Amino acid sequence: MTDLTHQVEEVAHLIADAKRVLVFTGAGVSTESGIPDFRGTDGIWQKYDPEDFTIQKFLSDKQVRKVQWQLLSTGDLSMSKIQPNPTHFAITELENMGKLYGVVTQNVDGLHQKAGVSREKVFQLHGDLSHAVCLGCGHRYPMDMVAEWLNQGMEDPACYLCMGMLKPDAVLFGEQLPIKVLMESERRSRKCDVCVVLGSTLSVYPACLIPQYAAQAGASLVIINMGPTELDHLAHIRIEGKAGDITTKIIRRVKARLEDEHD
Repeated sequence: MTDLTHQVEEVAHLIADAKRVLVFTGAGVSTESGIPDFRGTDGIWQKYDPEDFTIQKFLSDKQVRKVQWQLLSTGDLSMSKIQPNPTHFAITELENMGKLYGVVTQNVDGLHQKAGVSREKVFQLHGDLSHAVCLGCGHRYPMDMVAEWLNQGMEDPACYLCMGMLKPDAVLFGEQLPIKVLMESERRSRKCDVCVVLGSTLSVYPACLIPQYAAQAGASLVIINMGPTELDHLAHIRIEGKAGDITTKIIRRVKARLEDEHD
């Protein structure tokens, strides 16, 4: 048995025996769907100035809003044609098995929901670029709908219900993380049996505290990532590799274990 096979078997054993599996996903999961890493060498912030993505500029400068809506509707930040990858579907399988306690994600692509994970089990710490939100009444609009309005000539989209200003439903620089999402993520991290980290270096605060809380509360911490992370020293099992490849193998073994238990 190879080291990887042994590690996969260990993780499958942990998940099969667990009642509450919390999954934490980072940019490495999104990049497997073709989404560029914001902070990488070829990332978004190498092409655009982060200073143009502050909440202050968005609210005060119509030209900044116009550029952002173009990027979100048809440009580099458009999520409409991006599809879930094997990692997303593996997490959906966890929910189908009754094991998934929640998905806490740093990603803003909405792909966990697109892959079939229940919306109420997805906690997007940095928001969701697949939707826009009204700053007046809070109504959310699919970004595809906003893109249609832009294609029809609307430069500064407004809410159809209250005519309030729309903004991407993601956390812009200068905005606080959604407090309810953060609090519920922390609560679940302290109650899970197993926390599986996928595709994150765990270097962005406060998001990286979620797996740390889980480990401190006694959960088994599994880290699957390309390259080292800030919490490798706390990991019960640490696997080097692409999330999609590894999670597919793990889910296959979890299913086999559960089927053996039912026979």
